[in-house]
Formats: sequence, C-alpha cells, structure tokens
Amino acid sequence: MHPVVERVTQRIAQRSRRTRNDYVARMEAAAAGHEGPARLRLSCGNLAHGFAASGEDKPRLRGGYTGNIGIITAYNDMLSAHQPME
Repeated sequence: MHPVVERVTQRIAQRSRRTRNDYVARMEAAAAGHEGPARLRLSCGNLAHGFAASGEDKPRLRGGYTGNIGIITAYNDMLSAHQPME
C-alpha cells in the first residue's frame, strides 16, 4: 500500500478508536439479544407506523422479540409509510 495511504489510514484508526469500540460493543450486545429489537423502544404512534407496512409479519412482530430485516429506500419512506412500493 502507498505510504501516504497507510499513514492516513493509521490516523483515522487512532482518531476513531474510542467511538469504534463503543460501536462494536453496541453491535455485539444487539447480536447477543440483550437489547432486543429497536421497535421495543418505540412510542405507540411510531410503532403503529412500523407495523403498517409489515403485512403478514404483523402478528409475529407484535410479540416484540422477533427480528425482521427489510430493505426500504429513503424515497419510498418519504412518500408513504402506509403504502410501501406504490
């Protein structure tokens, strides 16, 4: 690797070490299931918006501990949380 790129990479790693360690700890806790899905911490109104587009997953997600993965574009979110992909 070019020496300049190596030096810049090292500076970035040093500068972000604390915040990266915090991030990694949060990701490990989430992976271990200690915090549960983020929807457990949503207010009722936001939770309703989250469920609005979930379709057949709705009953399973309502329990609170089942994870779900989705790919949603920011453009679609901006248009309508109640009618995704329309």
